[in-house]
Amino acid sequence: MVITEIIEKKKQGLELSKEEINFFIDGYCKDIVKDYQASSLLMAICLKGMNERETFDLTEAMLNSGDIVSLKNIPGIKVDKHSTGGVGDKTSLALLPLVCSDKVKVAKMSGRGLGHTGGTIDKLESIPNFKVNLSLEEFEKQVNDISIAIIAQTGNLVPADKKLYALRDVTATVDNLSLIASSIMSKKLASNADTILLDVKFGSGAFMKTLPDARKLASLMVKIGTHFNKNTIAVITDMDQPLGTHIGNRLELIESLETLQGRGSKDFHELIIKLGGIILYQAKEVTSFEEGEKIIQERINNGYGLKKLFEMVSYQHGDVSFLEKLMKEGIDKTKYIIEIKAPRDGYVVTIDALKIGEASLLSGAGRKTKEDTIDFDAGIILNKKINDYCKKGDTLLTIFTNVDEHEDACALALDAYRIEDKPIKTKPLIYEVVSNEG
Repeated sequence: MVITEIIEKKKQGLELSKEEINFFIDGYCKDIVKDYQASSLLMAICLKGMNERETFDLTEAMLNSGDIVSLKNIPGIKVDKHSTGGVGDKTSLALLPLVCSDKVKVAKMSGRGLGHTGGTIDKLESIPNFKVNLSLEEFEKQVNDISIAIIAQTGNLVPADKKLYALRDVTATVDNLSLIASSIMSKKLASNADTILLDVKFGSGAFMKTLPDARKLASLMVKIGTHFNKNTIAVITDMDQPLGTHIGNRLELIESLETLQGRGSKDFHELIIKLGGIILYQAKEVTSFEEGEKIIQERINNGYGLKKLFEMVSYQHGDVSFLEKLMKEGIDKTKYIIEIKAPRDGYVVTIDALKIGEASLLSGAGRKTKEDTIDFDAGIILNKKINDYCKKGDTLLTIFTNVDEHEDACALALDAYRIEDKPIKTKPLIYEVVSNEG
């Protein structure tokens, strides 16, 4: 088999066989297929597309390029969730402690983040001494003991995706549904949970900008999960404004703690309840989403979720007293705490999530490259959200930063807000739920 013939075939818009896809992925991982050849094929895929069968085969080839986690020594239903990313998305921190139980196990591998703020692992590492790297034996023991563990991904989990994603990023071949879906789902399948819940976000602060595009991606990923015999559901959610009010690693940890105490922002609380209800339904703990939502709310009310988060932090050697301090005092003082004021009276009708995310990045809360260092205390608190009324001079948001040259972050944050005389029609937070039944 010759890679140039495979490239030519896809360039003509023809369907690739499973063997050809396997040859490409295996050859690229072994450096037999070179970067310039892989980028040519990726561009051909972007221009000509892949059908469902090709996408399934690409996902399987990537899945089999490295380790597949074995969870056979953990009894119960193993659940997993994935978000396509957004500004202020700290969902795992509050959601997963609420869904775990003796029967429902969270054995989750997460990643660090590039962009506006860190990923789930970065947020957990903002807790002093928290250990994200566990041996398989430690991982299994913890999940069996307390039903939840969140650790960093292993070094050899879907190596094909790591190589391909780096190449796609520099060759303008990111925005193809088959490539996006196979990248996400190969990692989820390698983690080997029994159920997968996908939070597909769309809007200014998300990768997918429109509802139709988000719907296509959600549907394709659900089909992939179903093809591999995983109970897979996708939820399409709004990201035209940031999720919740806190953006930044320790700030998002604070909002998660508040939400587990029943004091979180309205939209973040709503999302946690809805997603939790679906996960319990997937795990067959309940017979309807609504029944699951009631259990999640009860676990917030009685402190169950907060207790499980503290247990997880303790098991993974994190400083529990630091969490207690955050609950009482908030974050440590940053060098600069800047309040951005409203320029006029009126209602907030727009908060551009992308601009807020970029301002957060400039404040030090995120990283542009893997080598960048995150400032765990940096970030933004939104004092006003969409349809909130403000008077001229009211604080719209507060920026926490240790960066001396923070003028661009302040300008971006102010520019993200639009204030008008009248409120707008409220958009739903959750637009659709997509399952293999439609």
